[in-house]
Amino acid sequence: MNRQQVVVKIEEIAERVARPEGIEIVEIELKGSGRNQLLRIFIDRPEGVTHADCEFISQQVGVILDVEDPIPGSYSLEVSSPGVERKLRKWEDWPRFAGKKAKIVLKEPQDNLKHFEGTISSAEDHSITVALNGGGEVRFPFEQVERANLKFEW
Repeated sequence: MNRQQVVVKIEEIAERVARPEGIEIVEIELKGSGRNQLLRIFIDRPEGVTHADCEFISQQVGVILDVEDPIPGSYSLEVSSPGVERKLRKWEDWPRFAGKKAKIVLKEPQDNLKHFEGTISSAEDHSITVALNGGGEVRFPFEQVERANLKFEW
C-alpha cells in the first residue's frame, strides 16, 4: 500500500469507530517515515470535543490499528480537536459553518479572486457564496476549493 492508501484505510477505521459516537473525523495526517512516523487524527462534534472523546478515539482506533497493522513500521498516535481555525475539507462543512468567517484559496480564480476571506453566506447544491470582508460577494463551486479554513476573530 502506498502512503495515500494507508491514510484512506486509517480514515475508514476511524470513521467506523467515531460515527456511532456522534464524532466527526475532520482530518488524518501521517507524517515522517520509518521509526519516526506521527499519525494525527483530528476530531470534532457540534458541542465541542472533550478529553474523553480524544481518549476514546485513541484507544479504540489504536487497538484496531494494532490488529489490522496498515502502517508499516512504528508510529506515535495523537488525537485532538481541529482548533478554532479548523479546515473545511468536506462539502458538509460548508452548510454547517454558514455565517462563520473563512479564509479560502481556490484552484482557479473566480471573479478575479483566488485567495480571499469573508463570511460563508450560503452553501447549496455544491455551490458556495461568501460575503467578502471588503464588500461584495463571490460564488464558486465546491470542487474549486483548493483549501479553506475557519477564521477566528480575536
